[in-house]
Amino acid sequence: MNLFASFAANNAFWLAWYGLVIRSPSTLSDSPVWCRILNAVLQYVLLTNYTWMLCEGLYLHTVLVSAFVSERRLVRALLVAGWLLPVLPAIIYVSRRAAADEQLCWMDDGPPRLELAVLVCIAVVLNLGFLCNIVRVLCTKLRAGGAAGGAARPSATALHALRATCLLAPLLGLQYLLTPFRPDRTASWWLVYEYISALTISLQGLCVAVLYCFCNGEVLAQLRRRWRVLTFRPRANSTTNTTVSVSRLLER
Repeated sequence: MNLFASFAANNAFWLAWYGLVIRSPSTLSDSPVWCRILNAVLQYVLLTNYTWMLCEGLYLHTVLVSAFVSERRLVRALLVAGWLLPVLPAIIYVSRRAAADEQLCWMDDGPPRLELAVLVCIAVVLNLGFLCNIVRVLCTKLRAGGAAGGAARPSATALHALRATCLLAPLLGLQYLLTPFRPDRTASWWLVYEYISALTISLQGLCVAVLYCFCNGEVLAQLRRRWRVLTFRPRANSTTNTTVSVSRLLER
């Protein structure tokens, strides 16, 4: 829920930025206070995307590896970390840009700001480590299960590991490893970079929603139940179902 909330907030503020600032040359030239505040909030919610992806990776890794950790305390700690970790980099960002008295609503095409890039790099690198360890533990358990039940199947183990990697990569934001450095506009592959970056970033929320929400059995069951309510389809009589089940048991 928090990860999707950060995605929604980030997209909403980007739409506001393009609609209110980018399309208004006079706003860019005047650089009023509200557009600088909008830029600062935009950087904050952008960082929350990375911190919540890091929280997802830490949560999955902890639940899988450390079985005796209190899940309730872990979730509370992650709630604090996911929303408060970006506060300090955002404050440093605002302080540096305000002290330099930069114009154009603090918009620039230069290299990433160090105070923002550090947190992003830490989140992506840690999630890469979490993914590698999760896949390692998964492969170990699959091999142990195959050895206990008979001959182990390396191909099946590798297939499960590949499937887990493909499913977890968009959740943990590892698609950003495809575009770690932005080339100059004069580079020959700058346009290719822009297309790959736009596709991987824009489709992350949709990909995560499809994999972890719309393909989830519990979610699908709730949607079917809601659909039956909206279409006024009566549910099966529980008394009849119980009677039939008891009759079948007696016959056996």
